[in-house]
Order: sequence, then structure tokens, then C-alpha cells
Amino acid sequence: MASLTDEQFKAADKLGRAMLESEPRAAAARYDPATGRIVIDLLNGCSYAFPARLAQELQGASERDLGDVEVDGLGFNLHWPALDVDLYVPALIAGIFGTRAWMARELARTAGRAKSPAKAAAARKNGAQGGRPRKTAAE
Repeated sequence: MASLTDEQFKAADKLGRAMLESEPRAAAARYDPATGRIVIDLLNGCSYAFPARLAQELQGASERDLGDVEVDGLGFNLHWPALDVDLYVPALIAGIFGTRAWMARELARTAGRAKSPAKAAAARKNGAQGGRPRKTAAE
């Protein structure tokens, strides 16, 4: 393990104290099976809830496993022992529910299913022009 200088230690301590005062931290967390949401009660008195299915690491988990959630790391983390999953509370509150690549795929998948008058008009126009070109053997 690398040793820290006194200056590095003081800087890390200062950063840690600032995070304790400014970053959202959980006081309690639970799974609500009626809504399928993870509910986080924050130390500042606010609550935050999100659908468990939105979190990359929680997809496919049973209700029993989702219900076994613990607050860890001075309120910065939520931990599911049976799933061996840890999620960072400030990231969840910022709407980050997985890796960057996974989030991009999920957003694209959701956008692809969206219906709008503009999308319907573009599909009609494309269809009137013969639709999507056929793939050739070279592709």
C-alpha cells in the first residue's frame, strides 16, 4: 500500500469532510413491492424512489433479494448482500443507474420505442419511397 504524505492526508480529509456535508446520503432504504421501487430516505429528510428495474445490477433480481437492502459506507452506498451489489447513492439520485455503455443502450432502446407524430410521418414518407433498401451480399 502506498504511504500518504501529511499534505495528501490533509487534502483527503478535507475532501471527505466536504462530501459528508454536501453529498446526498441515505439514512434508510427499502424495497416497496407494491410499486417495484427502491425507496431511499436521505439524511436531509427528503426521500428518493426509483424503479428497481432501472438499475443495471438489480435487473432480474427477486423481490426477496431486493428487499434485503442495507445502507453502508456512512450512507453513501446501498448494499444487497444476496446479490453482491453495491450502488452509490449520489449517482442514483443523479439518475445514473449503470455503466455509461449500458445507460447509452438503455436510452437508445427506450427512444427507439417512442411514438410521435414526427416519427410516424417519417416512417410513412420512407415507406412511400419503397422502404428500407434491401441488404446486398457484400454487406
